[in-house]
Amino acid sequence: MLGIRHCGATAIDLYQGDITDFVCDVMVTAANAALAGGGGIDGAIHQAGGPAIAAECQRLGGTPTGTAVMTTAGKLPAKKLIHAVGPVWQGGTHNEASLLRRSYTASLNLAHEWGARHIAFPAISTGAYGYPHKDAARETMAALCEFLTQYPVTTIKRITLVFMDGDLYRIFQDELFSAFPETERDDH
Repeated sequence: MLGIRHCGATAIDLYQGDITDFVCDVMVTAANAALAGGGGIDGAIHQAGGPAIAAECQRLGGTPTGTAVMTTAGKLPAKKLIHAVGPVWQGGTHNEASLLRRSYTASLNLAHEWGARHIAFPAISTGAYGYPHKDAARETMAALCEFLTQYPVTTIKRITLVFMDGDLYRIFQDELFSAFPETERDDH
């Protein structure tokens, strides 16, 4: 099916819409290191999820760039919320690529350990943090490939990348198709 790619038993797809309305087991937010809710996607997710998320984040006290933590999803249509801290773009000379990949793989590891079947991601670091979209898409696909190669048998059966912006969707779609060329499943 166009728009879906597979790596082992896991499907990877894209969705254009509001992540705060997206139904999944685990939703990921592009968090800041203080887990303080912020602007953009993170602010929208905190607002839609309600005060239980902020209260749990306050108890956690923060997490460094390149890591992720799991909390309640509050009123969101997910069972859990993962706060992934991606890097601020500084020209590509401050280990941004590695930190971005690590924020995705840390999220996937938490979801796998929790037993999630479906995880939904925004495009981490591409908003206010200024990560160039094509570079972010390439690092995202590298992280997904790395995780799925390391865990060919995982509880995660579906990974969805969710975008509000159509241009960002198309950039990530091109990278998805390049990183995960479809084979025999095209006919099924």
